[in-house]
Amino acid sequence: MARSKELSYGAALAELEEIIGSIESDAVDVDTLAEKVKRAALLISFCKERLKGAEEEVKKIVSEIE
Repeated sequence: MARSKELSYGAALAELEEIIGSIESDAVDVDTLAEKVKRAALLISFCKERLKGAEEEVKKIVSEIE
């Protein structure tokens, strides 16, 4: 999924926003639309996983200090 070795949440979110912006502005050629949507789906999945992991880590930390 990642274009580089390690994709950060911020980079994934920025790329996703770029894809959404290009689709909303009709700047995406029909021939590449499916590719962009597929990449956006992968980025959304990646971000959801990162958020879930962060939430679990925060819960663990909070439970340790209680």
